[in-house]
Parts: sequence; structure tokens; C-alpha cells
Amino acid sequence: MINIITIEREYGAGGGEIAQLLSNRLGWKLWDQQLTEEIARLAQCPKAVVECREERNDPLYYRLLKSFLRGSFEGSINAHKLKMVDSECIFRITRRVVCEVAGAGNSVIVGRGSQHFLENRPDVARVFLYAPRQDKVRRIIARGHSPKEADELADSVDRERGDFIQKYFGVEWPTRWLYHLMLNTSIGEETVVRTMLDFKRTLEAAH
Repeated sequence: MINIITIEREYGAGGGEIAQLLSNRLGWKLWDQQLTEEIARLAQCPKAVVECREERNDPLYYRLLKSFLRGSFEGSINAHKLKMVDSECIFRITRRVVCEVAGAGNSVIVGRGSQHFLENRPDVARVFLYAPRQDKVRRIIARGHSPKEADELADSVDRERGDFIQKYFGVEWPTRWLYHLMLNTSIGEETVVRTMLDFKRTLEAAH
């Protein structure tokens, strides 16, 4: 029985919207923004801090600052007071939350490395969503970005996700062998959702 569906996605491919439609259709809980909120709660920091750090590595200046604070005399004395909400901290908390969510079942989880955290569970279907560049740019513009910003984000966000996956899981992104299903969202959100539901039934029948 498939109790969890993870959805990894290219930025601008409509993964969040499709995950919402899928969770509504299944009557399952959606872990997308709520996952970010739970990580922020456990890290005891604002949600915006997590949004800036999740699915990406710390920038060089932040790594240098962290190294300085932890290595300095004052930093070592006050180490217990230093709450460095960096990518490693968020990674550890994310793994904990994702595994707890999987234990509860009946959930759709969007990104955050969930496909890797849960890769050995037989009750998980792992999906990757992609789209033509023009579709991604169009969606990003619809979210309020300028055409220039959208064009840059279509590359930079996925590059950061790829670097994150390479660092923490040691594989290229997307890791094609990991996914049960890879779909081009240009076929339409409703078609994508129907295809995932059909595939879920097929996967369950095969087991």
C-alpha cells in the first residue's frame, strides 16, 4: 500500500500547486509550507530564516561567520548560546520531521530531500516534475517576479537544489533511478494528478 507520495520538482514546474491538488484528491495531508513551518518551530526561528536556508547550502560568507564564531574565544565560551540555524541544522531537523510524517502516513511531501530520506520505504511513491523553460518562466512571473528575475530564478534555484543534493546525498540532481515516475507538467495539472493517481494504483497492484 502506498501511504506517502514525495514530489520533487524543478522550480516553476508547478510542483506546489500539483501537490495541493493531489493531496485534496486523496484526502491526505500536504507537507509543503507546513513542513517549513514545523522546521522553523523546532529550530526556534522565524519561518523566513528556514525559507532562506532549506534545499540549499550556506553561502561562503555565512560559513566563514559560523567558523569564526565557533572558533573564537568568545564563541567557545558562549557556544551554548549560539543558535546557528544553518543548512546542516535544517537538514537534521528536516530528516527528523520527514521520517515522522512518513511514520504517520497518508501524506504528500514536497521536496526538501524527502525522496532521499525515504528511498528505502516500500510504501513511498517518488515523483519528479519538470517543465519546458518557457512554462517555468511564465509561472514564476505569475508569482510576481519580473521577466528578468524569472529567467534568472529558473536556473539559480534548481542549481542550488542540485548543489544541496550533491552535498548531503552524494548524487546528481535529479537522481533519475530514484523516481518511480517523472512527468512533464506541460500536459496540464489535472492530467498530471490523474496520471499520479493511476500510477499509485498500478504500483500498489504490482506489490
